[in-house]
Amino acid sequence: MPENHASDIRIGVFICHCGSNIAGYLDMEALADFAETRPHVVFVQRNLYTCSESGINEIKKGIQEQDLNRVVVASCTPRTHEPLFRSSCAEAGLNPYLFEMVNIRDQCSWVHMQEKTDATEKARELIGMGIAKAALLQPQEIILSEVQTRALVIGGGIAGLTASLSLARRGYEVVVVEKDQALGGMLNHLYKLGPQMQAAKELAAETVQKVNAHPKITVFTRAHVTQVKGFIGKFEVTVETQSGAKKIDIGIIIVATGAQPLVPEGLYGYDGKRTVTQFQLETMLAKGLDAAVRHVVMIQCVGSRNDERPFCAKICCQTAVKNAILIRRQYPETKVSILYRDMQMYGVENEAMFRDSKAAGVRYINYDPADPPQVKADKVGVYHPLLGRKMELAADLVVLSTPLLAREDAHETSQLLRVPVNENGFFLEGHVKLKPLDFATDGIFLCGSARFPANIREAVAQGLGAAARASIPLSKGSVEVEPIISVLADEDACRGCGLCVALCPYGALEVRQTEKGRKVHVINVACKGCGICAATCYQHALSINSFTDRQIEAQIDAFLTVHP
Repeated sequence: MPENHASDIRIGVFICHCGSNIAGYLDMEALADFAETRPHVVFVQRNLYTCSESGINEIKKGIQEQDLNRVVVASCTPRTHEPLFRSSCAEAGLNPYLFEMVNIRDQCSWVHMQEKTDATEKARELIGMGIAKAALLQPQEIILSEVQTRALVIGGGIAGLTASLSLARRGYEVVVVEKDQALGGMLNHLYKLGPQMQAAKELAAETVQKVNAHPKITVFTRAHVTQVKGFIGKFEVTVETQSGAKKIDIGIIIVATGAQPLVPEGLYGYDGKRTVTQFQLETMLAKGLDAAVRHVVMIQCVGSRNDERPFCAKICCQTAVKNAILIRRQYPETKVSILYRDMQMYGVENEAMFRDSKAAGVRYINYDPADPPQVKADKVGVYHPLLGRKMELAADLVVLSTPLLAREDAHETSQLLRVPVNENGFFLEGHVKLKPLDFATDGIFLCGSARFPANIREAVAQGLGAAARASIPLSKGSVEVEPIISVLADEDACRGCGLCVALCPYGALEVRQTEKGRKVHVINVACKGCGICAATCYQHALSINSFTDRQIEAQIDAFLTVHP
């Protein structure tokens, strides 16, 4: 669509009631009346649910019958609904980037439920600002980029191996990089897997055999990734192997680096012999407990849910209950007591395992973290809240349930891939609900305990999920990138200082030598349009499509028109 002159701009405004979510708290008639007074607005309509089929059809009908060349929808969050409304505009023949969305639900009705007058006034202001910006929008074209149909999986645990097999069975080449000598990860060190009590090493051996036998999978052990360049579809990865460095072209990357158990040095007399961790108990159970062990006491939440590590590692309780059942089954004369703060046994089968442990004779005693258990020479002292007194439990073996922690090299990997970690050191997904297995950076995915401690079922499910997400760009052979990105609007103003390059969280900028000297270059496929570069550039050389200075200034002017 060619650029419109001011007299040619025809804006349609669609205001959504969202049932009672918006209409229950705002004066919808007043909002519609206000929108009709704004410059370039030729059509205003209120809808019960604009995102419904009938609402979408009304937008298409308005574009065609009213000859609209700009559309504004005032409704809920663009995060979930903007793609729907844009595609509707495109189906009606309007460039989808001539669409502007105003969030009057999250920003008005939901946060000002008791202030109808003020909330309505705020919605008027936001709608006026959206209309002012829409008048200056320009058509944009989707950016297409080819995808190398080869995947890199970092980590050879059960999550990474599951993802690798899933992708290979779809016909894609997969490169697995594992820093240890053997594949299998933590499975190689476990005994049985609850609640079915499957042999961990059997599952590991079976999965590793399938991976090694698959012709589409190349495995590098005792290897690590040293460099990652590029963007989705065109990553150039350097892998340091035992035979030297290898450069590999990669389309997508899956991070499945797992986690590591805490070694509780200095806690509860830990010595790795009489006082051990659940992780060490797995090896002891595989070899067989000493005949002298007749009393086992397990202490939960050791090294977690405290000031240093405030998180609950989620799977420690399942591990303790599973191991307690195994001890009772294999050594019926051995008594097992579990000292706990809270029992985290989510899921129907885990709850059933918890009940089975009680039926098997496992004793549970709740303790207060302000008065933790005391480990002595051959006893463990604990205050029993139901009995209302201190008691001492015989303890031939004390087992500490410690959390899984983020790997020590997680921060290094995050810098290598330019992906974030959270406050606990685990990798941070793009969105906990909308993108639980994606990073914010396109083309990089996440699964298993690298994200947060996960049991085997969760690790397998996430491995399959990450492979499914990754297979989308691989199957298409190309990716469509939204054109709301950074652009070098004024090449002469750019001084090639590199400040924007250093601050870009997506690695989407680089400085190149040109005929005019050092100038920044935007890698459009990698850019997410966050605006950090444009806001940082003191020369105003960079701009963001659909968020230009002129458009932002128009929004400010519109606000000041209402509040001079």
